[in-house]
This record gives sequence, structure tokens and C-alpha cells, in this order.
Amino acid sequence: MTAIERQLRAERVPAAERARLLEDPGFGRVFSEHMVTASFDRSAGWHGAAVVPFGPLALSPASAVLHYAQAVFEGLKAYAQPDGSVAVFRPAANAARFADSARRLAIPPLPEDLFVAAIEELVAVDRDWV
Repeated sequence: MTAIERQLRAERVPAAERARLLEDPGFGRVFSEHMVTASFDRSAGWHGAAVVPFGPLALSPASAVLHYAQAVFEGLKAYAQPDGSVAVFRPAANAARFADSARRLAIPPLPEDLFVAAIEELVAVDRDWV
């Protein structure tokens, strides 16, 4: 399994506030406390994957996504189960589709094992948001 570093928020959202937010989260309005980041360079490939506090991204004005709309979004879902566990719907299929999309856009594909490990780590950290 690929190791994913954890850099967690110092103060977590209190349970009562989280419950209030999740009563009517809406799409794109309420976010969990963390996100996954990773870096890429030609010599090291994808590296430095970490679960970090949710926040703004610093992007170079030369980023291809700003000029050529090169971006990949994969809408993977995690569902709370009656027994208290969390089920992630088809993470391997999402990882494969994400890699295929990246290849079509000439973006270095994220290794599928890193994608799945990052999802598992993020869901473990933000389990209470599911």
C-alpha cells in the first residue's frame, strides 16, 4: 500500500456544528475538513501525497488548467452504512477512469494504487463527514 502522510487540522469542527452543516449540505457548499494533495515532477513522478487541511490551492498563472482547461474530476462517493462503517463505491474503477482521463489530456496519470490509498486515507480522516 502507498503511504499517505497526514497533516491534520489542529482544531476539528465540533460534532454539533458538523451535524448542522450536514443537515442540508448541497453540492459544492459544504466540504469536509481535509483534502488530498500530491506533487508531480518528471524525475520523481507522483510523490508527497498527503491528507491536509481543506483550503485554497496556490496555482501558477502558467498552470495549464487556467489556459487550456486541462483538468480531471472524478466524482467518487462514500456512503455511511447501517453498521457504522463506510463504503466507497468502486474506487478501483474510479482510479482507472481518472488515469484514462489524464492520459487523454496528456497529464501524467496518477498511479491507481495511490488514488485508492489516498481515498481510503481521506475517508478514514474525515469519516465523521460521511
